Amino acid sequence: MSAVRDLRVLLRLPDFRRLLTVRLLSQAADGVFQVALAAHVVFSPEKQTSPGAIASAMAVLLLPYSLVGPFAGVLLDRWRRRQIILCGNLLRAFLAACTALLILGSLPDWLFYASALAVTAVNRFVLAGLSASLPRVVEDERLVVANSLSPTAGTLAATAGGGLAFVVRLLISESDAAVMLLGAALYLSSALAAVTLGRDLLGPDPGLVQPRLKAALASTAQGLAAGVRHLAERRDAGIALIAMTLTRFCYGALTVMVLMLCRYAWSLGEEDGLGLLGIALVVSGAGFFVAALVTPSAVGRLGSFGWMVACSASAAVLEPALGLPFSPVPMLIAAFVLGLITQGAKIATDTVVQTSVDDAYRGRIFSLYDVLFNVAFVGAAGVAALILPPDGRSAPLVVGVAVLYAGIAAGLFRWRKHRPLTEKG
Repeated sequence: MSAVRDLRVLLRLPDFRRLLTVRLLSQAADGVFQVALAAHVVFSPEKQTSPGAIASAMAVLLLPYSLVGPFAGVLLDRWRRRQIILCGNLLRAFLAACTALLILGSLPDWLFYASALAVTAVNRFVLAGLSASLPRVVEDERLVVANSLSPTAGTLAATAGGGLAFVVRLLISESDAAVMLLGAALYLSSALAAVTLGRDLLGPDPGLVQPRLKAALASTAQGLAAGVRHLAERRDAGIALIAMTLTRFCYGALTVMVLMLCRYAWSLGEEDGLGLLGIALVVSGAGFFVAALVTPSAVGRLGSFGWMVACSASAAVLEPALGLPFSPVPMLIAAFVLGLITQGAKIATDTVVQTSVDDAYRGRIFSLYDVLFNVAFVGAAGVAALILPPDGRSAPLVVGVAVLYAGIAAGLFRWRKHRPLTEKG
């Protein structure tokens, strides 16, 4: 199989392996941190969690970064990306350790949220840098396979990190602080792995680097405007980003629903609910892994947009069929299917964006990509909070998400059929 051959070639590239190691350690830490966060905010016995409370937590953690994310993207195109990844992981290690101390000290919730917000903000910055750096270590003809392996392996690492967090929590008296400290150690390991990459390897080109903070910030507004204009000229990338944002909205709404089902409808207590959520994450991670295996060949046969159409259309049919019973087993099957579909579409989107935009703009475009992800997720949580009953069972939400998936498929099919021949990617 050509995909297997390409995969073997990629893993023989030392710079790709080093970048992949940084991603795996970083996203494993993300998984650990997210489990600690969910356990403390959603599953604590003293907290009566509601959909509105979940939506509020997501807004506090994600929306402030959405206001500054595009400006961070300009810095990704002005500063050495390796240094950003290195310093970002060092900063996250420190902040995760501080969050652990806040949990131990039983301090006010706003301090906890402020510290967690800082970790999340830097997290999006680092992930955007990793995505923007990938074309610097892989040839264009193997980007689809690289996008199948790298982000998907990162997601699996996050799932493994989440599983490790569950184990630590059980071994150390359900201590969310101990889990946070484990996340800090993994962030530090990712920073040490980033040191093995050359300072200029990940770009941008030396002529674009502005080492002084004042010079970089002075050009931020102009650079952001230029990035938006560049995206407008690369319509393939723009359409793919819109479709992926809507897909993320669907995923966010279903995530809140599953959280509420695990917390109340399917569990007898805190540990039962958290265990069910852990199983759902593992099953969804398995779907991500299968997506990495099938997407390169699917894109080869259908093209990037054709594969995205197939993913969205499949979700429109399977999501209500599996979700409407509101039973654990069908919902776990749905978690696998939607993991496969969502990651398959994301791999195709990443490839379209990477091959459609110039390297000088990739950092800000991928940062904008992350901002759209955050806004869509928080917006979905807000909508879910208005629709969901306390136990999480909502047929209108399931049907509405299916209709949106169908709309995404129809829109992408229309674009694929009529897109100009001059479009790149």
